[in-house]
Amino acid sequence: MPCYSSQEDKEHALTVADKFSMPTKTVVLNSVFDTLLKVLPDSVDPTASQVAEANLKVRLRMLTLYYFANQLRYMVVGSSNRSELAIGYFTKYGDGGVDILPLGNMVKREVRELASFLSIPQEIINKPPSAGLWPGQTDEGDLGFSYDELDRYLVTGEASAEVRGRIESMMAASDHKRLPLPVPTF
Repeated sequence: MPCYSSQEDKEHALTVADKFSMPTKTVVLNSVFDTLLKVLPDSVDPTASQVAEANLKVRLRMLTLYYFANQLRYMVVGSSNRSELAIGYFTKYGDGGVDILPLGNMVKREVRELASFLSIPQEIINKPPSAGLWPGQTDEGDLGFSYDELDRYLVTGEASAEVRGRIESMMAASDHKRLPLPVPTF
């Protein structure tokens, strides 16, 4: 579901799908994304605009996945792992809008180990994690710390004061993504 995505990301996705004999269908979302941007009002904050546009791409992908899942009577499988879930590093109603999270109890290090066990090409395993939302975007660049630091904190509770503070702040700010929707008691 490329949406102004890199060719390398597409090649890697097709490599993994081919390895496991999974059928693929490419749905290019560029024109849908462009159309939505034309009808939505301009943002007054360029930084917020970049994030809003990136989240729009992720949500368009979710809509597309559910379109196929409904037609085929499938469930949508998410790729988020324990590290991302713990700090809310996913898009609500985007990559977080799925039916099942098979990697949800694995920290990023364990996901890499599983990928090695499954003989995923090392080039893909070693690639800096990124949602590919804009050129040069990486997860760790967004987070301000490494997955190794995050995993260490989640598994042992140990982290530098700076990293601990950042992680705990992200956890608190993203509670609304992980908790059941609030329902009034009246």
